[in-house]
Amino acid sequence: MQQDKYPSRVNPEPQVLPRLDPVIYPSSIRATHLTDAHLESFERNGYLLLPGLFSAEEVRQFSAELQRMQVDSELLASPQAITEPDSGELRSVFQIHRNHPQFSELAADPRIADVARTILGGDVYIHQSRLNFKPGYRGREFYWHSDFETWHTEDGMSQMRAISCSILLTDNDAKNGALMLMPGSHKEYITCVGETPENHYLSSLKKQEYGVPGDESLKYLSDRYGIDCAEAKAGSVLFFDCNVMHGSNSNITPEPRSNLFYVYNHIDNRVVEPFCGQAPRPEFICSRETIETL
Repeated sequence: MQQDKYPSRVNPEPQVLPRLDPVIYPSSIRATHLTDAHLESFERNGYLLLPGLFSAEEVRQFSAELQRMQVDSELLASPQAITEPDSGELRSVFQIHRNHPQFSELAADPRIADVARTILGGDVYIHQSRLNFKPGYRGREFYWHSDFETWHTEDGMSQMRAISCSILLTDNDAKNGALMLMPGSHKEYITCVGETPENHYLSSLKKQEYGVPGDESLKYLSDRYGIDCAEAKAGSVLFFDCNVMHGSNSNITPEPRSNLFYVYNHIDNRVVEPFCGQAPRPEFICSRETIETL
């Protein structure tokens, strides 16, 4: 088994470990719409918000497909569809880059894929993709977490060489549950406690209980780095490092909040066996067999 540089869920107390991987990797590719200031901001904060990257018409087309999916009975009965634990409303749909041609083409759009290639240093593939719904009135929160802690522990992602891309399909603001991030937190790795249960994904995709930081860890990060709220209009795109601490509040407003997510991973960072010792999560959550370079 490969050496674990970022052990988590193995000690009774959480630890703060230094990041051992670069934030931005050397690359021969440079996205045309990225400036030096953009890259410096990403290096410093662990995220980058680019307003208006997609037009209103493109957002309308994406949203029409989203609405169709919400009433697709076959899709709703599939494992890829995750519902809210209380209301039963649709929370997420996974593997959209393989099962929905429109979103498959979007994954390779240079406006977003070239940003990933620039930051990660070359060829990338989709580690995970999903639509996140946060319906009005009853949309539940996504609690604070580092994606890398889960992808490392439960999927076997060795290095911090992945980036998330969130395309806003609705206006996101503090009222309807816009993503919050702790700028700079990507440079430290917060370990979690508690042994990973078997088939943890069955419950964690609805409400995560393992792989979330404790109160003291969150207090430490918040005091040190503060909290930003990624408020922006539909069509904007938020890129964020795999290890930045982030989460979002529940949505009790009438206005829904919906976003498209693509997780780009460098081709040299393909997953190995999970570091938690459990069986790998399903392919629709983590691309292990169906890897295609974009």
